[in-house]
Amino acid sequence: METNFDQDVINAIFKFVWSKKAIDFALTQLNSVSDRAKIEDADTSKAEERPGTSKKNRPTSANPNAVRLSCKLLRLFVTEAVQRAATIAEAEGGDKIEVTHLERVLPQLLLDF
Repeated sequence: METNFDQDVINAIFKFVWSKKAIDFALTQLNSVSDRAKIEDADTSKAEERPGTSKKNRPTSANPNAVRLSCKLLRLFVTEAVQRAATIAEAEGGDKIEVTHLERVLPQLLLDF
C-alpha cells in the first residue's frame, strides 16, 4: 500500500519556509531597529486577508499539483533512504536501522536525487 505525506502538512511547511525567508529578507533590507521590531511582531498570515495588497507583498502559494508531486518525491526519497540504510544494516549483521546507517547513505542519496 502506497501512502503519501499529507499534502496540507507539506503545503504548511512550504508556506512557513517562504514566510520566514520573506521576513529574513525584509530584515536585511531595513536599517532602523524600530522597523525591524514591527516586522518581527507582524503576523505574516494577515497579508492574505488584506484586500488590495500588491503582488510584491502577497504571500507565495503553491499549485496543488506541485504540492502533490512534492509529496510523492518526499515519499520516494524517504523510502529510498530506508532501503539503503537497511542494506547497510544487513551487511553489518544487524536487524535494526541505526542513525549511523542513515548518516552513511545520506551523502550519496542527496547526490542521486
